[in-house]
Order: sequence, then structure tokens, then C-alpha cells
Amino acid sequence: MTQIEDGRRPVVVVLGVDRVPLPGLEPLADQVSLRFVASVPELEDALAEADVVFLNDNFRSPALRHAWARARRLQWVHLAAVGLDTVLSDGLAQSDIVLTNSRGQFDEPIAEYVLGLMLAFAKDFPTTFDLQHRHVWQHRDTENLAGKTALVVGAGGLGRAIGRVARAMGMRVMGAARTARTDDPDLVRIVAVAEIETVLPEADYVVVALPLTPDTRDMFGARAFAHMKPTARFINVGRGQLVDEAALIDALRSGRIAGAALDVFAEEPVPADHPLWDLPGVIVSPHMSGDFFGWAPALLELFVENFQRWRQGQPLLNVVDKQLGYIPSQAAGAEPAS
Repeated sequence: MTQIEDGRRPVVVVLGVDRVPLPGLEPLADQVSLRFVASVPELEDALAEADVVFLNDNFRSPALRHAWARARRLQWVHLAAVGLDTVLSDGLAQSDIVLTNSRGQFDEPIAEYVLGLMLAFAKDFPTTFDLQHRHVWQHRDTENLAGKTALVVGAGGLGRAIGRVARAMGMRVMGAARTARTDDPDLVRIVAVAEIETVLPEADYVVVALPLTPDTRDMFGARAFAHMKPTARFINVGRGQLVDEAALIDALRSGRIAGAALDVFAEEPVPADHPLWDLPGVIVSPHMSGDFFGWAPALLELFVENFQRWRQGQPLLNVVDKQLGYIPSQAAGAEPAS
């Protein structure tokens, strides 16, 4: 059992709660002292007494960086999301505090979303919807996904789920990750990210499912887009900062690539005057690819399960390697989650 001095109840601070009590945390009611906060000042006040911080709102999670200096006896931070870039400050990375996230909860929903985006491009759904809105009957031929090549950049749980659904559609699948390998069960052939330019010309769809780290920031810029075929579509469900948006806009305007579907952006919400809203061949969605009906209870269930493990001194689920900035997978051949 995790040691709490004086036999007191551990203090669990929940950041990002608009209503109290939070449904789903009832199993902890008799075990902990819960404090609900929704702002940096509230977090600063609560953090001095916190043993555990549950970041329930990823959009407010940067508040932990601002309040970090107030932490005195913090042992564990859990994030109700997958991406760690908003949370993993130098102070947290260099501390002994355990960091966990919600890896695995969004893999299948996002993979389905990516499949929907590829189908939208192949079957030209945006044009169909626009013509319907204008009451225009215009017959067109469309593409098949079967036989097309999908390059999935990132071979963690999300990348593998994307690879599986793409293969189910009859697509040829390749992956890109830190290390190259062949005969991968989900992505078939994986090339090293350092060699990605050798396979970009083969891809009809380039799907980015990487975490944001210093090594991956701005990974897709003018050079990468220049290696893609002019009929290729670019899909990003990783992090907005993986992409040089100015270079992407230039590639779309110049016809170096045929289209892009983006669920993540360098700045969110995307400003109303941003050129990506109106560029032909672009699908913009508001960071929603993983948000299925029931996602919030699922994330709470994971936190409650992890809390019981923490309280009993058992290994936690989804422990982050804070130096790498992601969770090293225990599965053979697997790579970081997105």
C-alpha cells in the first residue's frame, strides 16, 4: 500500500471539473479527500496538499506547469488524455513523481475516424454534400481505397489500429517509427523515421499518429511534402506541432499534394481567419477524432482502477517514461503511442 503519513486519507486534486461531484469517482468517496479545481489559482492553492493530481481536462492541463512550484508531497499525476506535451514540464520530468496517461482508450475510435476521412477523400463526400446543399445533380466517378498505399507514421497502439483498419479495406500498409523492421503484424513493413523520405513517394495517404517530442516537432515541413506524390492526402491525428502549417498550406495551394484532413492544429481553437478553413481539399475537425459517446466515463474508470493499484502498491497502468516523453510499449516491436 502507498504510504500516507499519519494514516490520513490521500488528497486527490481533480483539475478541470465544472460540476461537483464528478460522476464516476464515487468508488473513491470513502477512500480519499477530493478537491475539485478549475483554474491555476485554485490549483496552486490545492497542490500544496495534494498526493495525487488527476488532470481531467486536457485543455486545462497546462495549468499544472504554472502551479508546479507549489507541489510538496505529490506522488502521482494522471492525465485523462494521451498527449503529454501540455503536462510534461522540466520539473515533472526531473522529479520522482509518477506520470500516467490514458493510452489505449482512443485507439480504435481514432482509427475508425481516420478510415472515415480516407473514405471521404476517396468517395469525394465533401463535394457530394456541397452539391446536395446547392440542389445540384452531378454524377461523378470516385476512387477505391483497395489497392491504395497508406503510410502510418507512428507505430504505437494508435498507429497499429489505423494499420489494421486500412488493411481490412484492402489497402497496402507501411509504417514509419524509430527503428525499421519487416514482417510487422499490423504495419507489415516499417521504415525508420530518418528514412521516411524514401517511402513518402509511394504513399497515397500519409497518416500521422506520433507523440509530440523535441525530435518530432515540425517533422512535416516543405521537404517532406516535396517528397509526396501530387495525388497524396495528408491526415494528422497526432499533434498540430508535428506539422509546419505554413509549409502545408503552401503544398496545398501549389498542388504538391491533393488534400489534407486535420484534427489537430498548432493553435486550438483554429482562428476564424485561418486559411486552412477555406482551402480546397482540406477537412478541418475540432480535435474530436477520439471522442466517442461514453469516452468520459471510460477515462474515469481507468483512473479509478489505477488509483486502486496505487493505493495497494501495485504496478500502475500506462506509466510514462518521462525522459522519452511517451510510454515504451511492452509488446514486441511496438513503438510510442501517439
